[in-house]
Amino acid sequence: MLADYVKRKGSGRLILPVATVIGTGNRRRAHTGVVHLAITGGPGRRMASSGPFVTRMAEGAGMQFGRYYEEFEVGAVYKHWPGKTVTEYDDHLFCLLTMNHHPLHIDAHFAEETTQFKRNVVVGNYVYSILLGMSVPDVSGKAIANLEVESLRHVKPVFHGDTIYGESTVLAKVESKSKEDRGIVTVETRGYNQDGTIVCIYRRKVMVPKRSYGEATGGEQPGRPVPVES
Repeated sequence: MLADYVKRKGSGRLILPVATVIGTGNRRRAHTGVVHLAITGGPGRRMASSGPFVTRMAEGAGMQFGRYYEEFEVGAVYKHWPGKTVTEYDDHLFCLLTMNHHPLHIDAHFAEETTQFKRNVVVGNYVYSILLGMSVPDVSGKAIANLEVESLRHVKPVFHGDTIYGESTVLAKVESKSKEDRGIVTVETRGYNQDGTIVCIYRRKVMVPKRSYGEATGGEQPGRPVPVES
């Protein structure tokens, strides 16, 4: 646990890797990287302090999953981690599951002999789906509803063996006019490969709860059962 780790490290500074929002109220900000914790106090009384994220860890609440409406700030950028390497198996399986049998995606001979790329291109809906999934822990993990995909552009092709990374920027947030415990957040997600080449950009609107909604419906992990010793 965090307390044990702090005790082992001793006085000084403790560095933890995170991808979260740091601060409270109007001073909250998106951060991906590390949190520096000030370690103070004598033996047996050492304390780590870096705000609500570490408090949640110390209480055993686990990593943050999604955000409440109050935690979004227009202009904040969430860099999703980790990336995903796309394999030939991934691409073929997605095509077969979704009944997209276009030879550009599943026929290597066809792609080599008749297309400008001379190899299979990963089906675009799979690239979008990867980026959407990547964004869930940072953007829509607490969402009430995914309302709309405003735009979707496949900028460059993705090939087998490419690794996709994503980041989302908060473009706007508006409180609900009909229910005071929620609001709508608009984000733009950009996906790029291992070379930094942007391959996909999309915008979506998500209905997310306010903190009051979360408190009324079970908090950070609603519905989580309590282990029962047999």
